[in-house]
Amino acid sequence: MRAMSVDPIVNSLNEAQRRAVTSDADRLLVLAGAGSGKTRVLVHRIAWLIQACHLAPHNILAVTFTNKAAAEMRHRIESLLRAPLGAMWVGTFHGIAHRFLRLHWQEAKLPQNFQILDSDDQLRLVKRVMRGMELDETRWPPKQAQGFINSNKDEGLRPEHIDDYGDIHQKTLVNIYQQYQDACQTGGMVDFAELLLRSHELWLKQPALLQHYRQRFRHVLVDEFQDTNRIQYAWLRMLVGNDNAITIVGDDDQSIYGWRGARVENIRQFGDDFGRAEVVRLEQNYRSTSIILNAANGVITHNSDRLGKNLWTSGAEGDPISVYAGFNEVDEARFIAERIQHALQQGHRRDDIAILYRSNAQSRVLEEALLRAAIPYRIYGGHRFFERAEIKNALAYLRLICHRDDDAAFERVVNTPTRGLGDKSLERIRALARELKIPLWQASLQVLQHRELATKAGNALKGFLALIEQLDQETRGTGLSEQAERVIGASGLIAFHKNEKDDRGEARVENLKELISATREFEISLQQESATLAAFLDHAALEAGETQAGENEDSVQMMTLHAAKGLEFPIVFMAGVEEGLFPSMQSADDPHRMEEERRLCYVGITRAMKNLYITYAESRRIYGSEALHAPSRFIREIPIHLLQEVRASARLTRPMSTFDSGFGGVRERSAAYRGNNGYGGARIQADDSPYQLGRSVRHPKFGDGVIMGCEGQGPNARVRVNFRGEGEKWLVAQYARLEFV
Repeated sequence: MRAMSVDPIVNSLNEAQRRAVTSDADRLLVLAGAGSGKTRVLVHRIAWLIQACHLAPHNILAVTFTNKAAAEMRHRIESLLRAPLGAMWVGTFHGIAHRFLRLHWQEAKLPQNFQILDSDDQLRLVKRVMRGMELDETRWPPKQAQGFINSNKDEGLRPEHIDDYGDIHQKTLVNIYQQYQDACQTGGMVDFAELLLRSHELWLKQPALLQHYRQRFRHVLVDEFQDTNRIQYAWLRMLVGNDNAITIVGDDDQSIYGWRGARVENIRQFGDDFGRAEVVRLEQNYRSTSIILNAANGVITHNSDRLGKNLWTSGAEGDPISVYAGFNEVDEARFIAERIQHALQQGHRRDDIAILYRSNAQSRVLEEALLRAAIPYRIYGGHRFFERAEIKNALAYLRLICHRDDDAAFERVVNTPTRGLGDKSLERIRALARELKIPLWQASLQVLQHRELATKAGNALKGFLALIEQLDQETRGTGLSEQAERVIGASGLIAFHKNEKDDRGEARVENLKELISATREFEISLQQESATLAAFLDHAALEAGETQAGENEDSVQMMTLHAAKGLEFPIVFMAGVEEGLFPSMQSADDPHRMEEERRLCYVGITRAMKNLYITYAESRRIYGSEALHAPSRFIREIPIHLLQEVRASARLTRPMSTFDSGFGGVRERSAAYRGNNGYGGARIQADDSPYQLGRSVRHPKFGDGVIMGCEGQGPNARVRVNFRGEGEKWLVAQYARLEFV
């Protein structure tokens, strides 16, 4: 590698970043706050280890959480060093474990051409196993069984390690896990959780192999350490041992994936388990205004057991955080759409703006408001390219050509496009495969040999098997893109989708053509001779395993708060910030879940660069029922001087201190929050409206009451009435049958 001065590696860093990059500690914890340049520190530390500490790239392992992040990290290191990294391993946990198992398939007791199951294919296999056990899917949901399998693998548990405690439900799930594991072993299949579990088990059983990798990887660096689960943590401890160095970068305040196995305890107990660690805090934020950072600090300080840090910036103080209380979710969505229109008129791009929400169920009303306002939007995190059904079908054909015993691929396309194989015929094949413990392909050959199917079904099956064999023969020795083009054309998938009645068919055909382009790009990236079909299928499976997606369209970005992690936007709307929704009702009685909800709020706040709007609805219809909600405790935890109330219709703002007493609940805040007239300038009804505040009314069902407020005008107005025996209710004027008393 060409010699270069180490000065460029550290000159551009701030003091804390420089301490982290140049530390000589064998155990280093970089506690990196939101927007503090953690990726920059990781990249520069690797460059420092290579250039200043003379560690060979071959001796460094860098672990990230997405393939995109891994590719970016490699590119940035090479740019910084102005030289290729060569043999350095950079990748995700799953990608590195997959690479390890490919190299040591014999020791791991796997076939050389073992197949990776993505989530959909795994679910298909679980369903097939459950059919073989004659389990009713209405009583035993396959998704639940799939989750049980994956969560136990993430905990490092095999079926024989799980105690059923005599519980029939637990016992059945353990049995499904066992049958599923047997099916995977028979078919040479490995799911994502299995990659790490089997790698860890291999190190336990093969100490010489473990020692080889310990000697190779002298320094391990891990990004987003707060998101590691139990098996990932154990995998790292095993690899690092007592003698190797490890640098971890993470933020316990941004640990928000507990529901999928991430353990915030991992980063907190790092020093205890790996040995005394040096801690460097990155607290200077380069993203947000001072007001936004102070709001985030104010919220997160209410959590206990934090490692502790305080975000700050040398940049602008910025505008106060705007808080809007909608009458209901429709009013809240209308306000957001209006503010977005105003921002666009001020020169902002649509993709400068994000709407964040706690639950996907909130998006419908928000989408409707944006549609009415003719504002293009995109739901962030939609189906990735390799997750689309038509792409999965094409890949299944390619997988069968590569590996006949791939049961998940066989199941997916044996009757796609439809070729006359009914459920009864397919079940006969499955039954024989279960009975003889052989793959479905072999079972199909035996079924045909013994003429066990009706003539039509038999001919259809024979034609399918012949097609796969023919494609295998015809494409041997050809380039990857030629293979893909031939298989996609001969499979009938293009004609199948062209026959769909709506425009989705055309889009699917375009996607299939794009798959051929993807194989061409893969050939170029791997210099053709290395771009085998098996390698491309592994690449596709690993890409499909990532859950986030992004497209560079100029549109307002809508997403859950969980999906927003790692992103930033000049303008952010946090919608539905109210008790029972955010924090969720399920977290109310669980201190640990409540702390994770608060961390989620912290993540949401710190996505905003310049302007942050927090909205909630006094009344919300969600999950089929309407309820009154108090503003979220998270709003109350923000220092009051950082907030201002926004009145949309009247274009007014007020300092939140005027309404400080308002955060105790809807009823408690009624007088203070609605202003001197009892309702509030933006919401006061017209003087000629019959539904004047305080007017007495009578309802045929609810009895006598008093008008507390009104939304809108005319027959479609919504009237809020406090009934003597029934409490407050919202009524539509034209249907309310109210009598003025």
